[in-house]
Amino acid sequence: MTVLPDEGFSLAAEFPDPSREQWQRLVEGVLRKAGTTDVSGAAAEGALATPLQDGLATSPLYTADDGTPGDGTAGPGFPGFPPFVRGGRAEGTAVAGWDVRQRHSHPDPAKTNEAVLADLENGVTSLWLTVGAGGLPVSGLAAALDGVYLDLAPVVLDAGAGFEAAAHALLDLHAERGTPGGAATGNLGADPLGTLARTGTDADPAQALTAAAALADRCLRDHPGIRALTVDALPYHDAGGSAAQELGCSLATGVAYLRALTAAGLSAEQACAQLEFRYAATADQFLTIAKFRAARRLWARVAEVSGVTTAAAAQRQHAVTSSVMMTRRDPWVNMLRTTLAALGAGVGGADAVTVLPFDDALGLPDGFARRVARNTSSILLEESHLARVIDPAGGSWYVERLTDELAHAAWAWFQELEGAGGQAAALRSGLVARRLADTWRERSADLATRREPITGVSEFPHLGEPPVHREAPPAPASGGLPRVRRDEAYEALRARSDAHLAATGARPRVFLAALGPAAAHTGRAAFAANLFQAGGIETVHDPVTVDAASAAGAFTASGATVACLCSSDKLYAEQAEPVAAALKEAGALRVFLAGRPGERREAYERAGVDEFVFAGGDAVAVLSSVLDRMGVA
Repeated sequence: MTVLPDEGFSLAAEFPDPSREQWQRLVEGVLRKAGTTDVSGAAAEGALATPLQDGLATSPLYTADDGTPGDGTAGPGFPGFPPFVRGGRAEGTAVAGWDVRQRHSHPDPAKTNEAVLADLENGVTSLWLTVGAGGLPVSGLAAALDGVYLDLAPVVLDAGAGFEAAAHALLDLHAERGTPGGAATGNLGADPLGTLARTGTDADPAQALTAAAALADRCLRDHPGIRALTVDALPYHDAGGSAAQELGCSLATGVAYLRALTAAGLSAEQACAQLEFRYAATADQFLTIAKFRAARRLWARVAEVSGVTTAAAAQRQHAVTSSVMMTRRDPWVNMLRTTLAALGAGVGGADAVTVLPFDDALGLPDGFARRVARNTSSILLEESHLARVIDPAGGSWYVERLTDELAHAAWAWFQELEGAGGQAAALRSGLVARRLADTWRERSADLATRREPITGVSEFPHLGEPPVHREAPPAPASGGLPRVRRDEAYEALRARSDAHLAATGARPRVFLAALGPAAAHTGRAAFAANLFQAGGIETVHDPVTVDAASAAGAFTASGATVACLCSSDKLYAEQAEPVAAALKEAGALRVFLAGRPGERREAYERAGVDEFVFAGGDAVAVLSSVLDRMGVA
């Protein structure tokens, strides 16, 4: 074999290297064509940036310079070595993939056992059991795990305030079945601060932490493969918190547990090894990737300050697809959301991934939904080969920069929590609740204006789709931080429409008065139909086009009480006023015009146009007022 000399090789060697300034000048030209003439240079580049929560933004262009941490610190390092940005283990998930963990919360031990065995036979590698008031009774734990090889299938408990009884029940079950001490794995789920966040009550926090420390000591002594504590960040995500807020709260909680465990006699290294962190994974795949990478970096810093420099400093991570993003309408789309979320978690280096069934927001999942959930991970692992590469996102200038910026934002929030006395004090004082509420309020505005679209709900709703019904789940813990969903404002509107349908046999209707040929009105007619249907209002677009002479008759025949003009600005100027007047004379309670009114607003309003709907407007407010005007309770 002839070895050629290494003379370098560039695919674009014949082209000169472009500069960032050249690219910015090209952007300026594009912006001028779009009507923006007052920006140049870096400002032109910034005009194309996408704002994120926590004061972050996604830039339109990233170069090698952007991949360097903003504070000049060392880079992400290597997989399996501090700061563990690139993974907690040197081999990543390339050997066996991530742990496919399925959640079970059915209160019937027999049904849970049936579902558990089906999952384990078809790709699931660990079990996550909700135990206590919100799920399986502690007394039913043995029956639910009947036939499960406890030395092969890790069991993770989630028992809230009843963690001590549930943990002892599981450990006793291991003893009864003769599970070798070193073979048992999983997590006992002690999380007093997570319970405080969920319920708002912590009658005796010192006692809870003492009990958790005792469980950790028992695990170290008898079951070294089992962790005793979970740092569950889901309560903060479920309350509408941002990625940085979720990370900061998890750090403050983890530090509180380290203090409690070391005060009970464990070394800092032993204490770190007793913690598992649980985070939400969303359909924003890049932010999810960055979040899991940033979480490991942040915890590695905490461990370093605590004197832990061994593998115990590598954060053990459990990813759960977000319940906030799950919708009750068109729930089938949730399969796509959870696939993207699982992809982001896997690429981000999560050790275990739970894909919530697509019908999770509707109640207890059926067998089909559980099968799709577990197969989502199987496809990503076996067919998409995501686990065959260690840290697939490593070296992406965008991901590295986003990881760094997110880590700094989360660290700042963590420092504020510590300055407020720690996580427990910040929860009791209401600091955490207020900040999360502020974040959710801002996000709710984006949802209402559809700047953050929800497919199948605020965009492309399907009013004729049969509803999906599921068995009601046990009531979850409540009383502390709220649980929010992205679809909640639109779900309230749709519920009003459903009630109207049940009471009258028909949904509320709006007549689309389209002017001129299809080429002139199709775009705005589609926009208006999408808008009104998001509120459960049926749209009638028959005939395809109307004019001043035919609009009144068509409106009356439609059975609608509200109308919306749809056409081009040119045809609006020619026909909108007489058509709006005709619709008002025909009894329209309200006449809308799709598009911005421009200089003709007063003329349109004199003719009978009551309101203008356009991209960026508050869809929830408009739809709510329309239903009010229609008399839909």
